[in-house]
Amino acid sequence: MSYESTAAAAPLGFRFPTASIDWKALGRAYLFFWYFSGVTHVLLVASGATDFSPLRHGILDSLLWLIPMLLLPRQGVRIAGAVGLVLWACSLASLGYFAIYRQEFSQSVLFIVFESNPAEAGEYVGNYFAWWMIPALLAYTMGALWLWRRLRPLTVPRRAAWLLSLAIVILIALPGTYRLVYKHKPLTGDTLVRALASSLEPTVPWQFAVGYYKYERQLAVMQDLLDRNRGLPPVANLVDAHAGRPSTLVLVVGESTSKLHMSLYGYPRRTSPRLESMRDQLAVFNRVVASRPYTIETLQQALTFADQENPNLHLTQPSLMNIMKQAGYKTFWVTNQQTLSGRNTMLTNFSQQTDEQVYLNHTRSQNSYSFDEEVLEPFARILQDPAERKFIVVHLLGTHMVYEYRYPSEFGVFKDKAELPGWVTDSQLPLINHYDNAVRYNDHVVASLIERLNARGGRSMMLYFSDHGEDVYDSPGHAFAGRNEARPTLPMYAIPFVLWRSAAWTEAFPRDFARQADRPYQTAHLIHTWADLAGLSFDGYDPTKSLVNARFRERPLLVGDPASQKGLRDLREMFH
Repeated sequence: MSYESTAAAAPLGFRFPTASIDWKALGRAYLFFWYFSGVTHVLLVASGATDFSPLRHGILDSLLWLIPMLLLPRQGVRIAGAVGLVLWACSLASLGYFAIYRQEFSQSVLFIVFESNPAEAGEYVGNYFAWWMIPALLAYTMGALWLWRRLRPLTVPRRAAWLLSLAIVILIALPGTYRLVYKHKPLTGDTLVRALASSLEPTVPWQFAVGYYKYERQLAVMQDLLDRNRGLPPVANLVDAHAGRPSTLVLVVGESTSKLHMSLYGYPRRTSPRLESMRDQLAVFNRVVASRPYTIETLQQALTFADQENPNLHLTQPSLMNIMKQAGYKTFWVTNQQTLSGRNTMLTNFSQQTDEQVYLNHTRSQNSYSFDEEVLEPFARILQDPAERKFIVVHLLGTHMVYEYRYPSEFGVFKDKAELPGWVTDSQLPLINHYDNAVRYNDHVVASLIERLNARGGRSMMLYFSDHGEDVYDSPGHAFAGRNEARPTLPMYAIPFVLWRSAAWTEAFPRDFARQADRPYQTAHLIHTWADLAGLSFDGYDPTKSLVNARFRERPLLVGDPASQKGLRDLREMFH
């Protein structure tokens, strides 16, 4: 049937000319373009490294490359070959990255690439190159060539070609536009471009184009923060009671771990067996809470002089990293958090305030695997650094949602309702079990850090706390999971706060913290407690804000958005 006869027979004189379209050729062309992102996406999903989202984006975004073939049918096969060559070259990076790390390529990888030098790049290739990569590359390339050789020019009527092209553009733009409308964001040119970029980012070559755009954008923000930090004067009248003594001080920052799910704090399930086994070496503080239920906002206060009443001091006063460098420590930052993203720019800013950084998590989405045991090897390597005085920050991914991505299969020990309260429903059980398994794995990682530090010997100290907690149906009503600052509950803020000291440290600086274990305290004032533990004093240090000081003064545990001072609430009432 011809296009003209089909159109003439249609109501209102028009029908989409489907009978005139060579759908088989169109399908082959689509499969060719999808191949370059699809192979990696299928491997990511099949290995459990990510959820279905990248694959879904790849299925949709690969339609985009059909447009030039539709509009320029005579040159279509040549255009497909040229486009395919670019996609092939770009896909090798993402495929190779998956082969090595089992992770998705992201703009965080670009940050690491641009921060590296040729010597480091050479070491990287030498360390990770394996013989099987060559036949795998050849097989992948042969697959692409086989698909390209089966292409033929598309037979599509002109009007249909334009209509199909328009439909493709709408399909690709629709998800991002819907998210803007759903989140009540303005539909401006800038927001639409950002939404489209985010939708395209999981596929090649947009991983590089969008990733580089985001990298440059966030780098500029981070550089501004770093410049402001470098311009700050050092703390005045710094006195180090331990000056000249070799020591290693470690601050471990957890993620989304509630003490209410730790057996170390009385939870009925054995979620922290390894920390319990070394209980006699630990000082465990029972009533410490976070100031905010979000990582960035919490650490803006915990690592600086900012607090709920003075939230902007992180911009005008030195940070903990600055003070430790001023005190003569070589400073390190090891992180399994995402490196450079719009949300994590402040974290990267903090890390860049140290002398050396190790970035381990280059995933684009939090819904992907990056197990915290990855921090153990670089941590052990840093302990071998010849510097006699070291300050090390280790930032874990902890028990961040989605919980099932936070632990390897061998730590999936909780699978039923054993030892859980009677209110737990069948629909709530999987989430609680995943969270408890993640807490148990977190216990393994924290205890392993302590063991490595202890094995190194000498004077050393490690403080572990979580940035905030998580409500996993724990609060009254048992109907909510997650965090919501507008409706605070104790599980969102109740966190572990655990101190370990080596035998040499305890012998040199004996202190008993048993009487301080039940003091109500908030991590907004952590910088004062850390200074006290490390033997530092300076202008701005306030011993009444130190959890372990004899002059400690109890204060309200203010939670809520400090931008609305009248809306702040004292969390102490929730302890009763």
